[in-house]
Amino acid sequence: MFKDDSQLDDFFGLKSDDKEKPSASRRREGIKETVLKNIGTAKIRLLPKVLSQKERYLIIIFLLIFAGSLISLPFTVFYHYTKAVPDYGGSFSEGMVGEPHYINPLLSQNNDVDRDLVSLVYSGLMKYNREGKLVPDLAKSYEISGDGLNYTIYLKENAKWHDGAPITADDVVFTIQTAQNPDYGSLQRINWQGVDVEIADKHTVILKLKNKYAQFLNNLTLNILPQHVWQDVKPVNFALSDFNLKPIGSGPYKFKKLKKDDTGKITSFELDSNRNFYDGRPYVDRIELKFYNSEDEMIDEFNKNSIESMAFVSANNLKKVKFKKRLNIEELKLPRYFGVFFNQNEAPILSDKNIRLALNYGTDKKEIINKILDGKGLEVNSPMIGEVLDIAGDVKKYDYNPDKAKELLAGAGWVPPAGGPDDKGVLTKTVKAKSSKDKPATERLAIRLTTSTWPELNNVANILKEQWAKIGIELIIEALPTQSLQQAIKGRSYQALLFGEILNIDPDPFSLWHSSQKRDPGLNLALYDNKSVDGLLEKSRQTLNPLERIQQYQDFQKLVVEDVPAVFLYNPLYIYAQTNNIKGFNGKIISMPSDRFSNAEKWYINTKRSWK
Repeated sequence: MFKDDSQLDDFFGLKSDDKEKPSASRRREGIKETVLKNIGTAKIRLLPKVLSQKERYLIIIFLLIFAGSLISLPFTVFYHYTKAVPDYGGSFSEGMVGEPHYINPLLSQNNDVDRDLVSLVYSGLMKYNREGKLVPDLAKSYEISGDGLNYTIYLKENAKWHDGAPITADDVVFTIQTAQNPDYGSLQRINWQGVDVEIADKHTVILKLKNKYAQFLNNLTLNILPQHVWQDVKPVNFALSDFNLKPIGSGPYKFKKLKKDDTGKITSFELDSNRNFYDGRPYVDRIELKFYNSEDEMIDEFNKNSIESMAFVSANNLKKVKFKKRLNIEELKLPRYFGVFFNQNEAPILSDKNIRLALNYGTDKKEIINKILDGKGLEVNSPMIGEVLDIAGDVKKYDYNPDKAKELLAGAGWVPPAGGPDDKGVLTKTVKAKSSKDKPATERLAIRLTTSTWPELNNVANILKEQWAKIGIELIIEALPTQSLQQAIKGRSYQALLFGEILNIDPDPFSLWHSSQKRDPGLNLALYDNKSVDGLLEKSRQTLNPLERIQQYQDFQKLVVEDVPAVFLYNPLYIYAQTNNIKGFNGKIISMPSDRFSNAEKWYINTKRSWK
């Protein structure tokens, strides 16, 4: 508006003579300052009228961005220099099939629900971590003598029971001696026979073995009972005690309450975090476990939003689960496998190795895994589950080859039937007469397969029936309820048994394949007998060097596979449907389903910010 001061002076009538006077100069400067301020204000007021609508919008947006940047700056700095870390609080509910009976580490072996609760409520001297490795739990450390016979266990001094009593060596001795006593009826007894236990001091225990046992550390995962709670319970009342359902343990979670329905069935079990847990307070405050009669019922309740996690969902039932985005579907490796075990004593026909080989070549494992497990499983080709335990070695595989199977059967004298409405394509063989008075007989190639009424195994049996029918073998399926099946296994009264075997992550297959275990309570389901295998199994038990032991296991499984005492089928992945609210679960391989809780104290739902 004014090019220079002279124009401003002329505008306000300031003469040049007045400029030289101090008072006039001050008045002149004051007027100039006031005028300039007013001019600036006028320009700002006129700005909306001068600018276009688009220009006004751009200026507003710029101002908003500038203001937002100023406001967000401290938050940006805070998040840049901090990180989210676990915080205490929160809860979750998990559904499982079954009902608790004995939340007692010495009585819980036959019930998955019992084992799950025991793993949360109790602690062992050792436990498996998320990588499936044995690590100290109640034990602070341990030492093994040079001869491998003495194990010295040092307990954590800060470990306490849920009622506040300290955990001492007396509790360890009491638990082991109770397990060893046949009057208490614990299935853990077999693991502790021949073990002497001594107290060195309040927090030190010495376990003495009569013979070296390479996998003895696995036994130390036995959860410990509180002596002061159980010492007055007599053996006859051991399984009847209220402490079996209202336990006092030392684990990360402690019993709060249980609920029953009108029939007396336990429907839920509530646990609170153990704030005095020796390895630090668990992050999640509360866990509620809910129990259902079937997997379908459990899935229905999840779909109704009654539970947040599910302990196990079979692969084929995953399609029934709605709202999968609420879940982390954890696929865990578990050292177990299913197979068909041959009992040559009950079915002499199976003593012919060609038939056993034909059954192997006639089995399409991929079809079973895809149809039964929806692809969520691994083929098994040996008794050591090499694909899971990394003990595969150079083991022979009997890949699906029905033509090879037919060739083997023909070579063994089995021929197609002469024809007729009832032959069903089953191969036959003429059997020589036992005496000159008898006529030759015609034998059909038929095998009775005994298995469980559990739907998964029933479906596997039916697939095997279809597959083996294609090579001329008739399969007669005998599905038995649990109690009847246990009796059949105990008496070995089956020709072929479709069943599962469970190993430890550090495996000891002695009870499954040594000839001394052919009869109950041994678990040699194929009644397998091979002196060379017996020698390897005995030697491996006393080989403390893990690399040498693995080599012995590789030699063992090569011999077993060559003898063909079974058809090894598949290893199903354990599918744990866990709510995605939970963070901190990083399991890969578990020794048994309850081991999914092995680091439950580290799971968290809530988070807070912490400076990096």
